[in-house]
Amino acid sequence: MIQTSLRGCGTALVTPFKSDGQIDDIALKKFVDFQIENGVDFLVPCGTTGESATMNDRERALVISTVVKQANHRVPVVAGTGTNATSSSIEYSKQAQDLGADAVLLVGPYYNKPTQKGYRRHFEAVAGSIQIPAILYNVPGRTGGNIEARTILELAKTPNIIGVKEASANFSQFAEILKYRPKDFLVLSGDDALTLPMLSMGADGVISVAGNQIPGIMASICRFAHEGNWSDARDLHYRYIDLMNINFVESNPIPVKYAMYLMGMMEEVYRMPLVPLEPSNKEKMRRLLVELKLIK
Repeated sequence: MIQTSLRGCGTALVTPFKSDGQIDDIALKKFVDFQIENGVDFLVPCGTTGESATMNDRERALVISTVVKQANHRVPVVAGTGTNATSSSIEYSKQAQDLGADAVLLVGPYYNKPTQKGYRRHFEAVAGSIQIPAILYNVPGRTGGNIEARTILELAKTPNIIGVKEASANFSQFAEILKYRPKDFLVLSGDDALTLPMLSMGADGVISVAGNQIPGIMASICRFAHEGNWSDARDLHYRYIDLMNINFVESNPIPVKYAMYLMGMMEEVYRMPLVPLEPSNKEKMRRLLVELKLIK
């Protein structure tokens, strides 16, 4: 059952770009190896952190196929395929399936602000169009609308919908989903800093931004929690909490991509309208990475 392999830490992968703005597939392949060799549990290309909103169809296919081929079944690949249009979400999900992705991640439609009934019909239509599993992604701060707990629990009855990435920062909502979810329905944190509290409530893991920098650490926090080793989980959480927070000092993925540049993984190239990190925040990031011994 794929749910078992999607417990723990999945990294919401940063997408490397060349200086001319094109996808840097060579850097991406090396980055996939870095992730797997450092203990990540699964990979999530073409999410918010990967700047998928500025990719064209060819680029989405290139990123997903590159990650799938380079992962080579060592870890599962969950491709971000959700948009604010049901038809394009279906198209991208079918494409990801054809490219070998193990599952898809479907963000709540943004800007449209659908009703709860609209969310249900959208996700049912997309999940029903493919044979690989789908994970819902609730991030009201990005989409402008909340997929309510009752809606998520209704969608959890859909055979092809196997989990949710929850980034509502609403602990009452987390608790309701965790209490009433079907046995095998995954609940994954969408906020690194809230991962440990959510794990303590029974969540299964995280789709992580900090996983780009510290994949093994984020995976270990999840593993320790699942083993009931809360002392070691807390120690890691507190050691790296400043990193989890500084990744959001400006809009994600601006800070984490700068960090990956400092760590020698990729160029510091963003797609407009994203712009480079402010100099004062660059210095804060550099100092923290030195303190954590992620760079010299």
